Amino acid sequence: MNGTIASFRRGRKTQKMNQMVVYLPETDSREKAASLVGKEVVWKSPAGKEIKGKVSSAHGNKGAVRVIFEKGMPGQSMSDKVELK
Repeated sequence: MNGTIASFRRGRKTQKMNQMVVYLPETDSREKAASLVGKEVVWKSPAGKEIKGKVSSAHGNKGAVRVIFEKGMPGQSMSDKVELK
């Protein structure tokens, strides 16, 4: 299953560099998103490196999920594709 990175997880004045909000086209409710908690997510950079993460929770009511990656994500990852395993 593939998803799209929407943005960093952020507050009003802060942003978490290793936490991203990801939209998945197959999930359209909070319940479907909550069933994906614990799954592995992989983002591949244009250079071919992989950054791995895990789905931590649902985000909102429209099926988005929060993903915690093992290290900080670059800004070029915005609106890029990720693979859910």
